[in-house]
This record gives sequence, structure tokens and C-alpha cells, in this order.
Amino acid sequence: MSFDVFGLAQPILRAVTTEGYTVPTPIQVQAIPHVMNGRDLLGCAQTGTGKTAAFALPILHRLMQAGQPQAGHPQTHKHAARGVRRIRTLILSPTRELAAQIGESFAAYGRHTGMRHTVVFGGVNQRPQVRDLQRGVDTLIATPGRLLDLINQGFIDLSTIEIFVLDEADRMLDMGFMPDIRRIIARLPQKRQTLFFSATMPPEIEKLAHAILREPEQVRIAHVKETAALIEQSVFFVPKASKPQLLTAFLSKPEITRALVFMRTKHSADRVVKQLNRAGIAAEAIHGNRSQAQRLRTLANFKSNRLRVLVATDLAARGIDVDGISHVVNFDLPVEVETYVHRIGRTGRAGATGTAVTFCAGDERKQLMLIQRLIGQKLTIEKELPAGATTVLQESAPMANESQSGGNGDNHGGVHSGVRRSGYGHSGGARSGAAHGGPVKSGRKPNGPHPSWSGTGYRGGKRRVRAKSATGR
Repeated sequence: MSFDVFGLAQPILRAVTTEGYTVPTPIQVQAIPHVMNGRDLLGCAQTGTGKTAAFALPILHRLMQAGQPQAGHPQTHKHAARGVRRIRTLILSPTRELAAQIGESFAAYGRHTGMRHTVVFGGVNQRPQVRDLQRGVDTLIATPGRLLDLINQGFIDLSTIEIFVLDEADRMLDMGFMPDIRRIIARLPQKRQTLFFSATMPPEIEKLAHAILREPEQVRIAHVKETAALIEQSVFFVPKASKPQLLTAFLSKPEITRALVFMRTKHSADRVVKQLNRAGIAAEAIHGNRSQAQRLRTLANFKSNRLRVLVATDLAARGIDVDGISHVVNFDLPVEVETYVHRIGRTGRAGATGTAVTFCAGDERKQLMLIQRLIGQKLTIEKELPAGATTVLQESAPMANESQSGGNGDNHGGVHSGVRRSGYGHSGGARSGAAHGGPVKSGRKPNGPHPSWSGTGYRGGKRRVRAKSATGR
């Protein structure tokens, strides 16, 4: 199948050919006809499936078919002049990076159409954005906060919206944008086409979809197991303190041409970047503590191959659409298991193959077990260290017993450090000093064995654990 079968306008097909697209992805095959016919759409698809083109191409086609708005169309906001183009399409994005990339897609696909668009988001001066709005645009791509700010200032009127796209709805929920989303939707015309996209469908997102969609067509693409199956996945069992050294050695491999490394926190990302740069590996971080200009510059360097390694937190990396990522490294395992699938989906995009490697410490083994259940497969265990690494790999045997509730800590010849037990009186488990004869500090003085550790006690810094039954109780 080619893009010709959709009946897209010739200027759009020309742009698609220039971009090098020849065969549409499954979500494009299913979504484009419905959007072109003006139907509401509920799309559930993982990252890297070609979702942006699935709505951008038919939206541009519909705008072209409708023609330019007539001069002198009445405008309701105080800063608009008569005859300025009205905003006909609104696309909401959870992050600045994703909004910018959607804008790039509209610029590429619409280069021959005469359609205008602009992107508005916070963290930068609003004046250039306001100038674009005052000149008039057909499509507005926005993050919720800056959009509401400009509406309140009188620069944006949503009463003329014909097509509304809510992208990455589940991430909107994660970021606490639901109240803003409802305020925005309340300002939209009742008569409109609505396109709703989400990688997952938690109950609140499903409820919102039912509230704003009218008899929608539904498109569900790439179940997590199918997505994960396209990517070669493996795991190193490694002590947490040895992860930075392992990462440096791993990224020194010549076959790694472009790597995306996922961290749990911003500060960890900065520390790892400094270490990689000291080792001669060009790396930069992208996270919420960096300015918008820095984040866009870093992303541009990564896209253009001036930067080989991008270190990112999950929030900042959501929506990153970069072709040719050879490897994804999970330096830390994600808190939410489904986030693992989003992470590894940055490689092996649009049906291609890719490589994802996970560094699993002792207190992350339970999370790894849950991830393997989600994707329906076991990760290949790496038993040899990359050249240049001198750290010691952990034993992998504890993973065989899935009835364990917590993992066995960082194992060094059977000694446990960093043990985590749910229900215990302190977070993070036993202090690592306990494994070598040091005291166990819990933030409160224990008065006998903890109820959830029946049969367990500490003697000489080592712990005795009563054998569990076959049921894990």
C-alpha cells in the first residue's frame, strides 16, 4: 500500500514523498480515512507508530479542501483584526518537546499547501508566539498552560475551532493537566471534529474520551507485547553503585551509533552526563531543570548526529521522535511498568528492529519481573561485561523465584545490601552497612521483630529469614 490510496491532495503527497515516506504504518492506514471523512477518532497506539502523520496529513487535506476563510470573518478577541485567518485546528500536547515536533511535522507536510501554523508553549518569551497569532494561523499547536495564559490575555479565541486533537492524553493525566484540559474543552464549539490519542487507557482517560467524543471510530495499534517483540532486549544484573562504570563501558562499543539513556531523576542524569563527558563520550541531558532553549538545542544536536548520547528523564523524553536510535539504555528501571514499553519504543520505530538494554540492581528485580509479565517475555541475561568494565555482575538466580516480593538486594557472594521489604518501617530497606556488621537504622527504634518480618531478626549485622511456603506467605 502507498499513500496514494488515501486520496490526499497532491501538494501533501509531494511533501510526503520528499520526506521519504513510501508505505504508511498501520495506524496511518486505519486512521487517515476516518479523519478525512470528518469522523471523531479514538486512537490507542504506542510511541513510534507514526501517530503524528496519522492526524496531520488528513487535517491538512481537510483544511485545503475547505479553502481559505473569507476575508472579514468576524473575530471575537480584542487583539484580532478583521480579515486575519481564524484558528481552525487546535492540537494539545503535554510537553514542549512534543509540541515543537508536531509543529515540525506540520511544516514538513504542509510546505506546499499554503496552510499556516504556530506552536505556543511556556518557558520562552511569548512575543514571537503572539506575533504569529496576530498574523493569523490555521493550526495552533499548544501546551495547556501557555494556551490558557494567552486566552486569558485575549490573544487566542477558540470559538472558530473545527478540529480538536488531544495528543498523549495519558501523559496529560500523569502531569496533572486534567483541570486545564477541561477548561479548554469548555471553550470549544460543540460542533467540531475531535481526535483523541493515548498510549494507555486508564479509567479517567477513558471517561474523558467518552465525554468529548461523538460516536468515534476506534483504532488500536501495536499491543505492548507486539511492540516489545520487535526489539532485542537484554538485562545486566549489576550493583547500583557500579551502573555508571558499566554505562561508560557499554557506550564505548562502536556499534552504538546513537543512544538514548533513561534515568529516574534529573540530578542523576546530570551526574551521568559529567561522567560520560570525562570519559570522552559526547553526552547531554534533557530534563525539566533545563531551560526550554537548552532542551531544544540538545534535541537538535541529537537529531543532527552532533550528539551521540542523550540522557533523559521519562517526562522530558515523552514524545521524542528521532529516527535512527540504535540503542535504548534503561539505567534505572521505571516506576510504572508500562513506561518501559514507551522507553524502548524510541528504538525500532515504525516496525524496524532495535536494541534495548536494562541495568537491574537488586532492589529493582521485582519491577523487572512485572515488566516481563507485561511484555510476555523474559529479557536475555547478559553474562559478559563490555570491554573496559571491571565491575562484578550480580547473580541472576533470585529472579527464578517469582513469589519473592522484593528481590534479594545487591548480591556479593551471598551477602545482602540494600534489602527492600514492603511493610517495613523505613523506606529503602536495610542500610548497606548492615550487610557488613553495621547497625540497621530505620528512623525509629524497633521494639522486637516487625510484624511483616515474622521469624526474622538481626544478629551481628546479618539477617535470618524464615523459609517461605510455596504460596509465598
